[in-house]
Amino acid sequence: MGSYLNTGFSKFQEILNAKIYVDKSDLIGTLNCCVKTPQKYVCISRPRRFGKSFTACMLCAYYSKGIDSSFLFDNLKISHDDSYKTHLNQYHTIFINMQQFLSNADLNVERMLSDIESEIKNELRQAFPYIEISDERKLNLVLSDIYNKESLVNMNGFVFIIDEWDCIMREKQCDAEGIKLYLDYLRALLKDQSYVALAYMTGILPIKKYGSHSALNMFDEYSMTEPGEYASYIGFTKDEVLALCDEYGVDFNSMKKWYDGYTFEESLHLFNPNSVVKAIQRKKFLSYWTQTETFESLRRYIDLNMAGLRDEIVKLIAGNEVIVNTARFHNDMTTFETKDDVLTLLIHLGYLAINPGSKIRLTSSKQVVARIPNEEIKDEFRNITEENKNYPGIYSLISQSLDLLDKIYALDNDAVAQAFDLAHQDYTSILKYNDENSLSCVISLALNLASVDLYNVYRELPAGKGFADMVYLPKQGIDKPALLVELKYDQSAQTAIDQIKQKNYGRIFRDYNGEVLLVGINYDKDSKEHHCMIERIRA
Repeated sequence: MGSYLNTGFSKFQEILNAKIYVDKSDLIGTLNCCVKTPQKYVCISRPRRFGKSFTACMLCAYYSKGIDSSFLFDNLKISHDDSYKTHLNQYHTIFINMQQFLSNADLNVERMLSDIESEIKNELRQAFPYIEISDERKLNLVLSDIYNKESLVNMNGFVFIIDEWDCIMREKQCDAEGIKLYLDYLRALLKDQSYVALAYMTGILPIKKYGSHSALNMFDEYSMTEPGEYASYIGFTKDEVLALCDEYGVDFNSMKKWYDGYTFEESLHLFNPNSVVKAIQRKKFLSYWTQTETFESLRRYIDLNMAGLRDEIVKLIAGNEVIVNTARFHNDMTTFETKDDVLTLLIHLGYLAINPGSKIRLTSSKQVVARIPNEEIKDEFRNITEENKNYPGIYSLISQSLDLLDKIYALDNDAVAQAFDLAHQDYTSILKYNDENSLSCVISLALNLASVDLYNVYRELPAGKGFADMVYLPKQGIDKPALLVELKYDQSAQTAIDQIKQKNYGRIFRDYNGEVLLVGINYDKDSKEHHCMIERIRA
């Protein structure tokens, strides 16, 4: 077994020895369908701490030639796949951890590529001592020589497993020449090479584009914006987390609140796998991303001075969704032309999640609806924007809204209206003051910041003969009244209350047994004042 060629199963065996292991081996069955086909190039990108390296170790253990790893896989899901025995330990497998090579080369891309050539050729010499391998001959030519000479005697080709493939784009962001050199190297190594049986790359970013073209356009890409058939392997599924919570006596609702929120088509919900495991091990629900460099990267990107970016971040913190056009993103961390480029990057980094079930109407197939997925990420945004000079007023709003719910509970109409006046004033420089959407954002921000631990929040909820603007249902174990908030613009707070009654919005609470507060809020654009009316009913 080598460090790069046929690395064996020891690392995957360590993973299996862990106290908490979730079987994702059926991914192998999906990849087996691609072996030695035009679809043999697969690039899967997902956020940091979402199990990319674990998957790479599993694939090395499965495909590597010269070993027998069946004892590790015979009891896993892949063993039930028809392709299991066909491809098990049948390929010379080359594993490259690009991050390791780049670090050892002191972030010099040219030296890194030279090291890759040298180290892999050294191990090929040991595996094929009867084939002359010169230092001067390029690795792709050496592999072609080996394949042509060995293909008639048990040579099925090479499987390439490339982990952290995009680290150059992340750590050498401004080295355009080095990045191009690297991508051209991968292209020469992999594209149209008969010795490639399968090439699997994993990283955080999709493949880097130059203009409208990609240097690695032979790859099928699966990302956080378009995960395709690999979606369920990005994180832990709901059923997998339910099973873990049952096994270890952990509250599933808390786990869902903190780490769920990555949703894809067909209602697939995915949880951050690393954070789920950490929460079980430490018996605490916390943001575990603060222990990585991703915390600082979020600070850097939301601080960019892109037109409209701050408005979108404010809406997201308020619990709202935003429309993001992902079409022009250059798949790097430096080329930002619009706010959509920054927001698309945040989706790939895992700070935002797509909501395919949103009711927001999209006008383009390249648009998605994004939101902050869960409490873990909300914590990140709170911690960073609290001290960010580009977000003045957001956290003064928190102090203003600390007693907002108490005023609502006390049916203090004037005090609640005044609180919303202050909140609205804080955003004069960011949002259009007399814009109806800004009123909704500011009010939801003030309420959401005050109620995050108490209520589940629903916007535009179907109710009776219409849609209720905002509904706050108490979370399990919380002894507080439900809230139904209706907003009006240049009308009256009484009109808002009347609409709740006339359209029978109270049917929302037919399965809820408790007190409900109807909150009607009106904004007068001439006087720039808010008026509030609150009524108590019993559901």
